[in-house]
Amino acid sequence: MSLGHTLLGLLEDHPSHGYDIKRVYDERFGHDRPLHYGQVYATLSRLLKNGLVEVDAVEAGDGPERKRYSITEAGVTDVGAWLARPESPEPYLQSTLYTKVVLALLTGRAAADILDTQRGEHLRLMRELTRRKLDGDLADQLVCDHALFHLEADLRWLELTSARLDELAVAVRR
Repeated sequence: MSLGHTLLGLLEDHPSHGYDIKRVYDERFGHDRPLHYGQVYATLSRLLKNGLVEVDAVEAGDGPERKRYSITEAGVTDVGAWLARPESPEPYLQSTLYTKVVLALLTGRAAADILDTQRGEHLRLMRELTRRKLDGDLADQLVCDHALFHLEADLRWLELTSARLDELAVAVRR
């Protein structure tokens, strides 16, 4: 995800202070990984330097001056182009799990145990996400569904790999 484009999109509705941008971001997208203030202000600084935002107002406060940022026409164009561009699918062609399975086979360790442990971890996370869906709003439900579908695909791969483990062992030892 492009943090810069996300902040631009949030600014398109109305000018905001960095603190408010962070709050809205965390409410909408940061359930599992909230932003640090440093990320927000470093990104806003880069967007300002690139002409995609401007300082709309400066207000005195108890601490440092508070800058209110607004998106520029160039920023609106940039975020529009980003929204229209499709994301590259992430095929995970070289996963850490696959590497662990092959290394276990190469070193005489129990690759089946690795797959079983991973299956258990996937199922644990799937139960957690399913509980989270029950309590979440529509946005949270959709995020959880996205993760659950990926985990289901991973489980299918785990089952397929378990079924073909002997064949894979022969292939990697050649």
